[in-house]
Amino acid sequence: MARPESRFVCQSCGDAFLRWEGQCRSCGAWNSLVETVVREPSRKARSLAPREALAGRGPTPLASVVEPQVPRLSVGIGEFDRVLGGGLVPGSVVLVGGEPGIGKSTLLLQAAAGVVAGGTERTALYATGEESGAQVRLRASRLGLLDGPAGSRVRVVAENDVGLIVEAARSERPALLVIDSIQTSTVDDLDGPAGSVGQVRESALRLMELAKGEGIVVLLVGHVTKEGSIAGPKTLEHLVDAVLNLEGERYAALRLLRATKNRFGSTDEVGVFEMRELGLAEVADPGRAFLVDHDAPAAGSVVAPTLEGTRPLLVEVQALVSPSGYGTPARRASGLDANRLALLVAVLGRRAGVGLSSHDVYANLAGGLSVAEPGLDLPLALALASSLRDKPLAEATVAVGEVGLLGELRAVSGLERRLREAARLGYRRAIVPRAVSGQVETPGIELIRVGTLRDAIAAAIGPEANDGGRQRSRVAVTVHGAG
Repeated sequence: MARPESRFVCQSCGDAFLRWEGQCRSCGAWNSLVETVVREPSRKARSLAPREALAGRGPTPLASVVEPQVPRLSVGIGEFDRVLGGGLVPGSVVLVGGEPGIGKSTLLLQAAAGVVAGGTERTALYATGEESGAQVRLRASRLGLLDGPAGSRVRVVAENDVGLIVEAARSERPALLVIDSIQTSTVDDLDGPAGSVGQVRESALRLMELAKGEGIVVLLVGHVTKEGSIAGPKTLEHLVDAVLNLEGERYAALRLLRATKNRFGSTDEVGVFEMRELGLAEVADPGRAFLVDHDAPAAGSVVAPTLEGTRPLLVEVQALVSPSGYGTPARRASGLDANRLALLVAVLGRRAGVGLSSHDVYANLAGGLSVAEPGLDLPLALALASSLRDKPLAEATVAVGEVGLLGELRAVSGLERRLREAARLGYRRAIVPRAVSGQVETPGIELIRVGTLRDAIAAAIGPEANDGGRQRSRVAVTVHGAG
């Protein structure tokens, strides 16, 4: 059988060339030519007239489209199933990305064990191109999976040739196929090395054909680049049905699983795991997982109720402000948007009288969490003011709200749900924007509604924090009882 031809296709204009060139001669783009297999349509497909091709597949009213009744495969890990929207859909392709050493292979090996444990006839195929079969067995032994159903029904193949993996999957007929990783997979029809754009995309295409044609769930492991994106072409993320990211500090215990794309569920959910000796374990109380216990209230520390999808999480925003010794003052942020930190420093100095232009500023979220929602503006601003004046907030106080360029406070979504979680964890006061839509009544927590950032600082750490005590203007604060 003749080897399929390949062309080098420009990713900018789509023009094709016989051999690689540094610059596209059509559009002038540099390094945009990617080797791609030429897929010739079959004679039958070319001979069909448009009318014949549409026979039986004409337009159908939306209400008349039959909803497929496809049962999902439970992974057996509640947090994983939550992020997926209820489990794995047969015939889907899911890409799981994350930094090296974060726990991707561990999580997917546990997922394979959970899938086969959910049915007596289910098997899983684990194809590894980075490790040997013995190394995978060592991990399974460390996770305690050899004594269960996974010991006999999870098959391992140490192979990176996609053609051989597809043949093995068609003969084994597993319910789940794990590819670890897509960057080490290769296709014989292309000459590029493993990990090149052409190899990654063609490998993903053939695995997608296997998943759709055989009804097998395919889980792909994808590495993350220095910029934080999944290595390989962006089209890889467009081809798959779901993209999950495993986040967290490599040397911290907590891990977060987020969905950035999900054709079969919401992308708002988040799963919380803890890395233990026996692998990734679900966190029993995620709302409390990112809080740090202090003997007494600490200056520069503010607890913020965040909302990840439908799940409220309480996180500790920490800030450190110190006089700058020389040069340009430092602005460092971990788990927070650095641009947002710089903006809040400017708003504090211009609108709230808290000058930080000559101070080094450091801010982070405890526990290795990364959050980008605007509701962290007010907690971060209060933490900066608290650290500058070395005065902590009152005990059992939370804060949430968005800060505008004029120093005004704006409401955030899901406030009542956030405050209920804060009250459940023992917090009794909440500093919130006055412009909250609707009536928010949370039993057990006292609401302090403020309209501006200056008022919020006065309510949190006293009016003397504003302008170093030089301005003691009347503060407009509305206090609502705990109910």
